[in-house]
Amino acid sequence: MIEEIKKLAEQLKALSIQAYSEYEPIVNQLISENCQDSNKIGLTLDYMLEFCSNDKMLLLYRKLCRHLYSFDPESAVFYVDAYRERWDEEGTQFGNEKN
Repeated sequence: MIEEIKKLAEQLKALSIQAYSEYEPIVNQLISENCQDSNKIGLTLDYMLEFCSNDKMLLLYRKLCRHLYSFDPESAVFYVDAYRERWDEEGTQFGNEKN
């Protein structure tokens, strides 16, 4: 049973690395094009949220939240709160500069 759990954890880690590779160009494009479609950005953040246990994905998520904040602060706060509810109930990770 322990080996099965270990294998599952390794698969989840590999999936989060792959997700980062897939989302990085999407996020960079949204930002470089100065996309101000809150729905499009929100949908992207919704999908990214599941992988934010990965530090690199968290950085990417934060980057897109900062972009969203520049024109829709209310939505950005919603996604910061969504991250905290899912991954950081104590509120110590999202604003931590090393992440």
